[in-house]
Amino acid sequence: MSQAPLKVRDEMARRIRAHGVETYPHECCGALLGRDGDGTREVIDLLPLANRRDDSPRNRFEVTPDDVRLAEKTAREKRLELIGWYHSHPDAPARPSEFDRDHAWPWYSYIIVSVQKGEPKDMTSWRLHDDRAAYDPEQIETVAHPASI
Repeated sequence: MSQAPLKVRDEMARRIRAHGVETYPHECCGALLGRDGDGTREVIDLLPLANRRDDSPRNRFEVTPDDVRLAEKTAREKRLELIGWYHSHPDAPARPSEFDRDHAWPWYSYIIVSVQKGEPKDMTSWRLHDDRAAYDPEQIETVAHPASI
């Protein structure tokens, strides 16, 4: 599947990494708000969320239906779209796990930041196939100057 890179404003990339460090050694999670159209997808804002997973927050994250509704509402209020989700992998690679695939939805972008010993490392993005069998990597293009909102 060939697709355009996911454009991520540099401030948003910094915030994702900082959220991962803040919640370490547990996984952080949040919503990606932005625009998807004309072959371009851009992350313009974030909605950090609490990891609702209480049994294994070190290697799992969970968002509730209320979190999803809040993300959709926040996106609408900002005249943006909910285009994906982000989370961290403490002391693990920035690759989706089988658990991630089992709980993901097609179409959305999934950014994962690896946080090793409390320091942010690789950040990757992934898109789940429509048949949910596998992910394709999605190139991240950091955008230094924000486009007009």
